[in-house]
Amino acid sequence: MLAPEKRPALPSSLTAALLRGAKGQCPRCGEARLFRAFLKPVDHCPSCHQDWTKQRADDFPPYISIFVTGHLMAGPIIYFGAESPIPLWAATAICLAMAAALMLALLQPAKGGTVALQWWHGMHGFVPSGHDEAAGAARPAGGRPWG
Repeated sequence: MLAPEKRPALPSSLTAALLRGAKGQCPRCGEARLFRAFLKPVDHCPSCHQDWTKQRADDFPPYISIFVTGHLMAGPIIYFGAESPIPLWAATAICLAMAAALMLALLQPAKGGTVALQWWHGMHGFVPSGHDEAAGAARPAGGRPWG
């Protein structure tokens, strides 16, 4: 990893890293975009030079998206099934459209949060881990460019 010219503003906690990732920002510095396409992360952060090719989010973001969507849709589904005056076919169409929109809207934040989680805990070859780096235990290779 190339050392940036100035020390990045590292997150102080897992929550801060997760929020940066969920917002589509680099979990390490928070200054650059994490994604170059809808679900494709950049290879390296242009600001802090973190290598994101090591992330392995795989199927976890869709699981998160489906889980949250199911819980958010429980209320409307119960309402449309029990008390709504509209026909069942219309209620089904509304619920399906809402569920699809929610799942797509939650997918990128879930992937960003998953990438941030992997970086923070040093999973899949992220060395040093975000936790170690934020705690000051890790120093960039080749000296201390931030003095």
